Amino acid sequence: MAKGKANTTPRVTNRKARHDYHILESVECGVVLTGSEVKSIRDGKASIAEGYAAIDAKRMELWLHDVDIAAYANAPVDAHLPKRKRKLLARKREIERLFGLTTAKGTTLIPLTLYFSERGIVKIELGVARGKQKGDKRESMKKDDARREMQKAMTRKRL
Repeated sequence: MAKGKANTTPRVTNRKARHDYHILESVECGVVLTGSEVKSIRDGKASIAEGYAAIDAKRMELWLHDVDIAAYANAPVDAHLPKRKRKLLARKREIERLFGLTTAKGTTLIPLTLYFSERGIVKIELGVARGKQKGDKRESMKKDDARREMQKAMTRKRL
């Protein structure tokens, strides 16, 4: 990237993840993609909201499921399937550790952010998550509202 130029590559985030889940830990992984998928992500045509990651226990491989990467407009007709499962790249020791964390009841791996690294490589941030109950969600919303009100009061006080 040239000096002084702002990074304009899009970050695809899963905004509902932090609302619906307690994020216990997060991990960064690489993603195996085709060329048309990378171009589509650069155009911001991806959705990770319904996605999840799973570990193939036999081979100790990490796979990303139900992430929708739309077909690239200038690609051939049969460039890629939008919701195919994609392999994630992580060290074997890291995958084994994640496997140990996700075997606990109620935990899962969910995508939090899909982005380009400084080198232009597509990365995904996965979160080891445990689902929130309805009361927990309400409590989180109350805390966020209180924090916003405090922030507003502080800005008014400065003026």
